[in-house]
Amino acid sequence: MATVTLDSDSGLVQHLHARTHEFGADEPRDNGGTDTGPNPYELLLGALIACTSLTARMYAGRKGWDLGRIEVKGHFGRDADGTERIERHIKFGAPLSAEQAARVAEIIEKTPVTKTLKRSMPIATTYG
Repeated sequence: MATVTLDSDSGLVQHLHARTHEFGADEPRDNGGTDTGPNPYELLLGALIACTSLTARMYAGRKGWDLGRIEVKGHFGRDADGTERIERHIKFGAPLSAEQAARVAEIIEKTPVTKTLKRSMPIATTYG
């Protein structure tokens, strides 16, 4: 479904490639980076909220509904006991009926990245 490659010559600046697109990642200065790009958790949140908006827009388009401007804010947090959580806030610029709002909310909980993050999965790593 997706492949991303990375090269990094030195330091914490990361150069990522997805299909024909190039983008970067880095750490903030207070974490030893040069702050030239989002950190990995920001990229993770970006994937979630982009998938949220894309899925809502595609679903509404099939239904002929106008969502207006979509704004999504994501926050990753970790409690003192180590419990991690993501909070997502979504705002639509166009008014929705109660039925439309409920259906869009239901669809958002089923977006591909939402479903991936809500379940655990193994990560296989190879070297060489």
